[in-house]
Amino acid sequence: MSTIVFIDTRGEKLPKAAQEAVTYASQLGGNVTAVTFGDAQGLESLGAQGAAKVIVARGVKTVDGQQLTKLVCDIAQKENATTIVCVNDATGKAVAPRVAARLKAGHVAGVLGLPEGDTFKRNVFSGKARAQVQVSSAVKVLSITPNSLAIANNGGSAAVEEYSGDLGAARITVKEVRKAGSGIPLPEAERVVSAGRGLKGPENWGGVEELATLLNAATACSRPVADMHWRPHHEHVGQTGVAIRPNLYIAIGISGAIQHLAGVNQSKVICVINNDPEAPFFKAADYGIVGDAFEVIPKLVEAAKKLNAER
Repeated sequence: MSTIVFIDTRGEKLPKAAQEAVTYASQLGGNVTAVTFGDAQGLESLGAQGAAKVIVARGVKTVDGQQLTKLVCDIAQKENATTIVCVNDATGKAVAPRVAARLKAGHVAGVLGLPEGDTFKRNVFSGKARAQVQVSSAVKVLSITPNSLAIANNGGSAAVEEYSGDLGAARITVKEVRKAGSGIPLPEAERVVSAGRGLKGPENWGGVEELATLLNAATACSRPVADMHWRPHHEHVGQTGVAIRPNLYIAIGISGAIQHLAGVNQSKVICVINNDPEAPFFKAADYGIVGDAFEVIPKLVEAAKKLNAER
């Protein structure tokens, strides 16, 4: 069995999601070939997650789904791949359905965990339920939910080859790239400290940022906060923002509207801080603190400092 893993390195650093996808592919069994593009370094390290080979289209900095689809299909056909694994992120969502259509393959998006035979699990209804999807096609295309499995580190090194084919002309031209912000990207963060309108203004975010730094966490916010320009829009988490699956999600001064919950309810542990004991978010929380954010945050900061000092 041969498996192709398409990953978007987008820069010089390997993202966590790429390592997760290669780990998943290796756990399916068989030979694993990773496919990527751009100028990422250290691709040979994907051997630790189980890749035998990495094929990279150097110098390609496209966001054109048609070109990336051709890249994946060319290599899948060359390697006689029976499974193509993508990350269920923006790039993966643009490529995976096109690859499935071209290869006449069954496609399952948002896969969680390893299959049972030809049956795959995925979330539906914004994470409120799970569906079991059976795929009967000879070739399967799977999009893996980020942060849904542990990254393997078995040592080893992958052979790196350069793609020499022609991807054709790009239909999309990139004129400018603006980095969303520094710090830990939200989709890759294992811990997230988020706040909402309960903080009453952008001038009160210092404690949230300090707590996030002490916990090595990313900062996030609710949609109203982003809409009022208290925080940048790339920090907005929820159904209409970034969907996340951190190990720990701390929500401060957020009531817990259904649209917000839809983007964070897959977090492994949710801690809610709110002065309203009837706030809907408490129903979804693993831990809850009823109290004033301006009194609770300093105590959490102090506790985090003490914990870090004891390590």
